[in-house]
Amino acid sequence: MPRTKWDVACWVVARRRYVAGAWLLAAAALLPFARHVEARLDVAARVDGSESAQVERVLAERFESPFARYATLVITGGPAVTESAGRALLAQVVAALRTTAGVAGTLSYLDTGDSLLVGADGSGAIVVVGLSPGNGSVDALVAPLRARTHRLLTSWRQAYPTIALRWTGEVALNADLRRTSAENGERAEQRALPLTVLLLVLAFGTVRAAFIPVAVALLAIGLSFGAAALIAPVWPLSILLQNVVTMLGLGLGIDYALLTVSRFREAVAAGRSVTHAAEDAARYAGRTIVLSGLAVIIGFGALLSVPVNELRSVAVGGLLVVVVSVLLAATLLPGVLVWVGPMLPRGRAPVGPGARQRWWHWRPRTRPADRWRWWSGVVTRRPVAVLVLAGAPVVLLAVQARRLSTDLPRGDWLPPQMESAQAWHDLQRMQRSSVVQSVRVLLELPPGTAVTSDAGWSATARLGRAIAADPQVGSVRALALLGATGSVPRAIVLAVAPAGVRRSFVSRDTQVALLEVMPREGAEPRAVNDLVRMVRGLRVDDVTGIPGARLAVGGLPAFNVDYSDAVSGRLPGVVGAIVAGTLFALAFGFRSLLIPLKAVVLNLLSVCAAFGALVVVFFDGHGLAVVGLSAPVDGIFPIVPVLVFCIVFGLSMDYEVFLIARVAEARRAGFGEREAVAEGVLRTGGIVTSAAAIMIVVFAAFTLGGFVLMKMLGFALAVAVLLDATVMRLAIGPAVLVLAGRWNWWPGEPWRRSAPPREELYNL
Repeated sequence: MPRTKWDVACWVVARRRYVAGAWLLAAAALLPFARHVEARLDVAARVDGSESAQVERVLAERFESPFARYATLVITGGPAVTESAGRALLAQVVAALRTTAGVAGTLSYLDTGDSLLVGADGSGAIVVVGLSPGNGSVDALVAPLRARTHRLLTSWRQAYPTIALRWTGEVALNADLRRTSAENGERAEQRALPLTVLLLVLAFGTVRAAFIPVAVALLAIGLSFGAAALIAPVWPLSILLQNVVTMLGLGLGIDYALLTVSRFREAVAAGRSVTHAAEDAARYAGRTIVLSGLAVIIGFGALLSVPVNELRSVAVGGLLVVVVSVLLAATLLPGVLVWVGPMLPRGRAPVGPGARQRWWHWRPRTRPADRWRWWSGVVTRRPVAVLVLAGAPVVLLAVQARRLSTDLPRGDWLPPQMESAQAWHDLQRMQRSSVVQSVRVLLELPPGTAVTSDAGWSATARLGRAIAADPQVGSVRALALLGATGSVPRAIVLAVAPAGVRRSFVSRDTQVALLEVMPREGAEPRAVNDLVRMVRGLRVDDVTGIPGARLAVGGLPAFNVDYSDAVSGRLPGVVGAIVAGTLFALAFGFRSLLIPLKAVVLNLLSVCAAFGALVVVFFDGHGLAVVGLSAPVDGIFPIVPVLVFCIVFGLSMDYEVFLIARVAEARRAGFGEREAVAEGVLRTGGIVTSAAAIMIVVFAAFTLGGFVLMKMLGFALAVAVLLDATVMRLAIGPAVLVLAGRWNWWPGEPWRRSAPPREELYNL
């Protein structure tokens, strides 16, 4: 192709020392921060502007309760607290915790005699520990608390061999998830890298060539982590970013580098010098990579509109790793290839000049090229048959997506090695799991009506009794409900209730009352979510008898409802933005209307097929052992569908762009429609399958970890890439291109615009 007055590809190669120096400076600046990214990421999910977030803020600002944020200590295997030895042991625990930094208060059976803080059979004990982190993170308090109880456990082990002190609750779960998430990401990377290197060796035929894409991917991950560590103090980012950056960095980073290296070796095999081959790789592969990366960026950019910090963090991580991977492959890698190119095998070009007249003939070349030549002939000669035979199974799988349910799955889905998960099981055996999933209801009275007044007291009691009437409620606790049904007179309660109790249930200005709603023991997550919706749907004026009173519902169950509603409510807008952005990007890139429409339809089919595969495996249980689960689930985490859609829609464009770019080059070089499609399949078939195999290995590695969420996400992405890179882009897509003919390029007709000499196609 004739060079323009200022050719970016030539500039990148000619200034390769300066480009490499700039990347070296970026690495020196960012990589040191990447080592500490885990400590800077936030493990607590948030829904900005949600009702549950409002309740948490009111409890922190308007109440003086030491238990606005708390952790739960579960004691098992020791003497019962109804015995003197058990009470003495519990007293030692409480005394030790009260002297621990960050502890604002403790609540146990010793304080109230509340049976809820003891196992249903009298065994075990529960200590609720209020936390005050000051200016730090509340999650950072878990480690010193565990260190304190570990010392106690060591001193008691001889006297009580089976005793256990385990922490759980939202704060402890978050801290454990941070550690386990980091460990799972590292293990997935360790599992995926050896297989990835092996696949690259098979693709390139040499270890030296295979090392380059892996090095680029690892550098992309490190730089992205470093940038995220700098962003996190300004814009809090979720721990989920770690897994997403690792997953996409290995997948996309290797894909883009693989395309660049393959293009370089192809040009060298066609007789180009190392420098000119690097320029061709930067020019043609770089253009394809930028367009492909733009499609992925659109998907992650749309996620920024969802008011959930986890999804926004995924968007930030995805944007960082995609942009870095694109820039590394398009700017740094071509220059590196000039230096290392002489050490790489030359390889062989899959076709040569004059192939237009004989693309369907058998020629004595390498076996992979022969197979792709044969397959391209099948697709172009029998497009209708290929379309029907390849499309029918995908459509049948996609139909199963109608049964997808985005409720939290029932049963045990927490990683079993986490202490907080083990403590949760202890609570279930004690029949006290409701302690850590209470619904916190705030009743705000209008100005002039105090909670401690006769009217406010009665209103709080009526609201509590109305909520307690729901069959999913185990108990309701409020200052106005002391006694079986609030039978203790108000004056006596206010006179004898400890100051800490009053501060916990009534705000400083006495305008807001807190009601702690304990779900029925053993209630399923969906039933608890329905309880939250029931309370939010109450007509407050009618229930309390006070016009102008307002309710706000928080706590962990309310957060789950807000999370699900925020994700599902924004999904249509996210889908619309991604589809519109992808259509525009591809229409601009290929000057065509049919090409982007076809790409979007095939991408939607890939996403639906991935959802259908989730249903078949995780719901129906077919092949469940492959993903390491012993029983089917009945719900998909709400975050999974939106993540799968955004990631798959972007990744699917990689292979679409790879194929269409080569078909368009062949068309500009003078090939006919069928010949150009065959040429595109022949040129990209090996690259697409190699890149997809690597991506599948990376995604599949995450299905072997302990997180059910990451199992679902990794499985859906692996299935989507498998279908997209085989059935969609090498069968259905080419068949549609053949059937559409000249309409593929309307209204642009790229072969009529500055068509290069036909022989130049083989020098790319």
